[in-house]
Amino acid sequence: MTSDVPLAPLAASLARLHGVRKAYRNITALDGVGFSIGHGEVLSVLGANGAGKSTSIAVLLGLIAADAGEAEVLGLPPGDMAARRRIGVMLQSAGIPDSAKVAELLELTRSYYPQPRSVADCMAMAGLDGLMDRRYGRLSGGQQRRVQFALAICGNPELLFLDEPTTGLDIDARQRMWATIRELVAGGTGVLLTTHYLEEAEALADRVVVLDRGRVVADGAMDEVRARVSQRRIRCLSALDVALVAGWPGVRAATREGARVEIVADTAEDVVRRLLAEDAALSELDIRRAGLADAFLALTRDTDSAHDREAA
Repeated sequence: MTSDVPLAPLAASLARLHGVRKAYRNITALDGVGFSIGHGEVLSVLGANGAGKSTSIAVLLGLIAADAGEAEVLGLPPGDMAARRRIGVMLQSAGIPDSAKVAELLELTRSYYPQPRSVADCMAMAGLDGLMDRRYGRLSGGQQRRVQFALAICGNPELLFLDEPTTGLDIDARQRMWATIRELVAGGTGVLLTTHYLEEAEALADRVVVLDRGRVVADGAMDEVRARVSQRRIRCLSALDVALVAGWPGVRAATREGARVEIVADTAEDVVRRLLAEDAALSELDIRRAGLADAFLALTRDTDSAHDREAA
């Protein structure tokens, strides 16, 4: 399956990949990947380790060259200096000197941009109160991530690359970063987000791209990606054996936590009828549409099956 995804008009796209291929020796990292991101939009790129997320970002940032296809950032080639002055980047590996003070790092990074945010705004938006005179290497992992976020946004970027931005943050710091991202997006900034926290993608993303083995297996609005699978999540109090329930037709998974049973099914009606027929004491029945996590697993599982058929 290739990913010739419909692209937004060039004027509306802050960045785009089209038909991009990249291989490392005998390993294909990207196999015809295409997606775009627009103004005031959060695009979340999801995928398991090795799916192609980091390689996609590296191509857009000009850190590596694609073997084939097109890549463009702000209408310019990736890595072009004029484009770099209009983007912000927060990667998993920062390479920041441990001996530098936070204030020094912020002032230096701000100097690279023509119209940077004020130091006070950067401090408030990233939660750097009390950290400005600290040396970077003496900070906790979560504090370092907050500094990295401040450096990414200090240039007042039109496009922001956030690669696993909230790893290592506590709940309060994560919520603060989410609020800041929403504020930036409301002002027209485009955000390309990769995250292992699917609840983070659900909380922030307007659109989702799912990568699997270097290919795009889904690209659309959050609801559209969920709609690619028709699964329902069924919860109830029941004494039924979940191992038996898991074997029923249409049931994807069944688990128990105490007296509560949780079932993921292709459709709800037949499963609910059987639940009620086999457990007259069943109570607290709740049926909901499966979330992004369920859709993600189903989409990648489907490509696993297709890959196995191709290899057979």
